[in-house]
Amino acid sequence: MSTDWTDSLPEAAQAYLDGRRLDEVECIISDLPGIARGKAVPATKFARQDYFHLPDSIFYQTITGDWGEAAGEDGFIERDMILKPDLSTATAAPWTGDWTLQIIHDAYDRKEKPIEFAPRNVLKRVVELYRQQGLEPVVAPEMEFFLVARNIDPAKKIEPMMGRSGRPAAARQAYSMTAVDEFGPVIDDIYDFAEAQGFEIDGITQEGGAGQLEINLVHGDPVKLADEVFYFKRLIREAAMRHDCYATFMAKPIADEPGSAMHIHHSVLDIETGQNIFSGPQGGETDAFFHYIAGFQNHLPSAIAVLAPYVNSYRRYVKDHAAPINLEWGRDNRTTGIRVPLSGPKARRVENRLAGMDCNPYLGIAVSLACGLLGLNEEKRPDRQFKGDAYEGEEDIPREMGAALDLFDESTALHEILGPEFARVYSIVKRAEYEEFLGVISPWEREHLLLNV
Repeated sequence: MSTDWTDSLPEAAQAYLDGRRLDEVECIISDLPGIARGKAVPATKFARQDYFHLPDSIFYQTITGDWGEAAGEDGFIERDMILKPDLSTATAAPWTGDWTLQIIHDAYDRKEKPIEFAPRNVLKRVVELYRQQGLEPVVAPEMEFFLVARNIDPAKKIEPMMGRSGRPAAARQAYSMTAVDEFGPVIDDIYDFAEAQGFEIDGITQEGGAGQLEINLVHGDPVKLADEVFYFKRLIREAAMRHDCYATFMAKPIADEPGSAMHIHHSVLDIETGQNIFSGPQGGETDAFFHYIAGFQNHLPSAIAVLAPYVNSYRRYVKDHAAPINLEWGRDNRTTGIRVPLSGPKARRVENRLAGMDCNPYLGIAVSLACGLLGLNEEKRPDRQFKGDAYEGEEDIPREMGAALDLFDESTALHEILGPEFARVYSIVKRAEYEEFLGVISPWEREHLLLNV
């Protein structure tokens, strides 16, 4: 790294440091759950290093910190990976007490080959497969989350946060500006942090749950958008902590409230012409548009284990609770799992409504794009458009983690796009988490089974 490396930083990072001395650099990478792992180093040391090392075991950990048998035939050696910075991702950490930058790194082995099961590498692999076919995928994620009261006792139910009025956040207030005002101080910090980090927010709205908000991001490059969601989760948590509450991205934190999704909008451009392949010369829907929808219908069931990565994720798929229960598709129909929003020909897109906000953004976007790419390559037609309330239709997605993992394990087509080594590691880690969960006796079981069966 040259001593003038800061000259190549993004504009927002340079503006953040203008007239100030950089103290520290957080060298980070996303693990399978999407947690930032890495090292914090003095800025002077970062300037002298071209890379740093972390053991590959960070990708073998379950969400509880245990390990599955994911290391493979060589056993649990914990090989060092080579982590190289992507300076285009440099952004402020404005909640820290000193002048700190965060920089996302990419993981390589000793032969300079990308580590297949590193989530950012998985997404890069999928995007590259599009580009090899002359296509440029474009996505726009929507982030839903809850602001909740502090909760330090896992046995206690999660409760909505106290709003500015001194009353708990109310449910059933979707799109209410008064409800948004209740969280004004937290939202102000979210905006301030996002501005310091150079992120553009397309809008913030109140959702249907008590204390539930949604942030929309401007459409763009899938890797860049996944980076932003990865950063935003930390940003939002830090903003909430400043105001004595928690931000949670659990799929279903409160039993009787809607869950939190990461809806993903997809369009695909022809690299040579720059045109949206979902729209023809006269603005009509193309074969590619229908093939993409068919790819979702045919392959999303096998992708659910990635889009819904925890046992809690499946509690979100409940009839009439703003989450899909099947893979019907429809135009401007929020009851379907696959929605085509109202738009002009240039902005024609397909929305995947199955992904939970608890999924790793790199992996969620990667597997969603993979399903669409399979659709383009297979050139199949989708089922007939669903008109009406899709909640009246049949459920056709897995409702629990074990069944979802079985479908994922059987999908060699998805494995080839995502990477076979990623598929192997992911399945082992997630099955280990599922086994851990099955070893826990729930309050419901104690209440209803202890003395009654």
